[in-house]
Amino acid sequence: MLSEIRIESLGAIKAADAEFDRGLTVLTGETGTGKTMVVTGLHLLGGARADANRVRSGAARAVVEGRFSTTDIGADLAAQVDEILDASGAERDEDGSVIALRSVSREGPSRAYLGGRSVPAKSLSTFTAQLLTLHGQNDQLRLMRSDEQRAALDRFADVTDALRRYRKLREEWLQARRDLAERTNSARELAQESDRLLFALEEIDGIDPSPGEDDALVADIKRLSELDALRESATAARLSLAGGDEADGAEPSASAAQLVAQAKAALEATDDAVLQALGGQLTDALTVVEDVAREVGGYLGELPTDASTLETKLARQAELRTLTRKYAPDIDGVLAWAGQARDRLAQLDVSEEALAGLQQRVDESAARLADVAAELTRTRTKAAKRLAKAVTTELAGLAMAQAEFTIDVTPMLVGPEDSAPLTLSSGATVHAGSAGVDAVEFGFTAHRGSTVLPLTKSASGGELSRVMLALEVVLAASAEGTTMVFDEVDAGVGGRAAVQIGRRLARLARTHQVIVVTHLPQVAAYADTHLVVDALARDGSSRVRRLDDDERVAELARMLAGLGESDTGRAHARELLEAAQQDRAPSS
Repeated sequence: MLSEIRIESLGAIKAADAEFDRGLTVLTGETGTGKTMVVTGLHLLGGARADANRVRSGAARAVVEGRFSTTDIGADLAAQVDEILDASGAERDEDGSVIALRSVSREGPSRAYLGGRSVPAKSLSTFTAQLLTLHGQNDQLRLMRSDEQRAALDRFADVTDALRRYRKLREEWLQARRDLAERTNSARELAQESDRLLFALEEIDGIDPSPGEDDALVADIKRLSELDALRESATAARLSLAGGDEADGAEPSASAAQLVAQAKAALEATDDAVLQALGGQLTDALTVVEDVAREVGGYLGELPTDASTLETKLARQAELRTLTRKYAPDIDGVLAWAGQARDRLAQLDVSEEALAGLQQRVDESAARLADVAAELTRTRTKAAKRLAKAVTTELAGLAMAQAEFTIDVTPMLVGPEDSAPLTLSSGATVHAGSAGVDAVEFGFTAHRGSTVLPLTKSASGGELSRVMLALEVVLAASAEGTTMVFDEVDAGVGGRAAVQIGRRLARLARTHQVIVVTHLPQVAAYADTHLVVDALARDGSSRVRRLDDDERVAELARMLAGLGESDTGRAHARELLEAAQQDRAPSS
């Protein structure tokens, strides 16, 4: 609940503090003193748009700070609040309460704080929305909208899980429809792309390159282009290292291997240790010479003797270049491109079988969605009868004994080029909106037996106020423990109806903290706590203060007929207060 609010430089209020208790709190005051600024402050805590014009003249900024206690809310709601606080990095105060703050600068943007942390206004709104329900004249106007009426019915019917399933299935169905439409509409383009990819892959597969083949060919071709010079150099090297034989046609000469062997033998034949050691070192040199001679011989043996080998290599290089010119800078890139092309081809199945598979996916998704939509409709239809009956009963208790409230749940018809036409099992085609396939409309007549018309066409301001209050009383069980704020919900109401509104608000306050801005003494008399906003003559600012019993009698007398100082007015106010308090006593 809201335990305290502090307001600085907001409208007529220069600085004011107000503490709130459980039960019913009323806020009264002369016109122009700024009592609605308290509600404006709560709207700011609720994340409403900040209006710099609300900042008091001469002040740089307006500040609204609220302290919320969460000890009396249900476990599910408490878990949601804790999740919001954790996500925002907000911290509770020492007593477990949470402080929410909003500042509005005259020159710059507004700032929001939750639990000592700076947060976006939306995060502050998410938190306060769990604990505060604000009703003003604008909220009554919102009740005229079809989506608000459906939301009220859904709150009563408790269709949260069904709506969650419906929205998940609807997104799957819409995605399947988009996939089918895209595949169907672009079948020609996809077929052309498929042909291009197939041609390219056939060309690559026909040449059948190997990874790194282009680089290997460059090295081979370079060697083949210098074949004679390479053979001459290798032959000379082999002759020098290993010598020649008669088959080679070379003149007898000492080879490097022979000379090293002779030197080694000469050194080792001495008795000198130094020379023998040097001879041992020549063993390694001799091994190296023999190994190189052998490898050079192998190199010569592998050199091609046919000039056509070079031509074959050049022709292969030309084939590979046709691929690297079209698909990638090198053969490894060409092979990677081919892999991607095969993956893309797998996605470009434009055959009749593929289209039929997509259509089946759409049909199956639509069938599942239709089942959940029908479940939603049945639940809403049953709940609509119960809610309409309960609200009608409440209206009778609000001095509207002849009033009748109805709720119609009808299918939303498809329009031209509808974006989400869904065929139900009954064969009817409806629009599948984000909240189902149902249109919800509240109907009302003030005189039973008269034609029931849509609420938007049949209710006056005072009647609309009572319809909204009746709805809140019926729906109250779904939000036990939260704070409900009513700003002049009794507008356009007087007499016996005002007494009934006070009685209903007091009853609502048994399970909720209820804060009401009112101008009716009949409503104010039912309060547990009475706050008044009055002007301070010295500077024109306003303050909020709690009234004791005597002050309360005087304020009620003023509200009755401006007779706050007369004995008659006070007697009448005292009688009204005593009657209201007796009426709301548990024994009543």
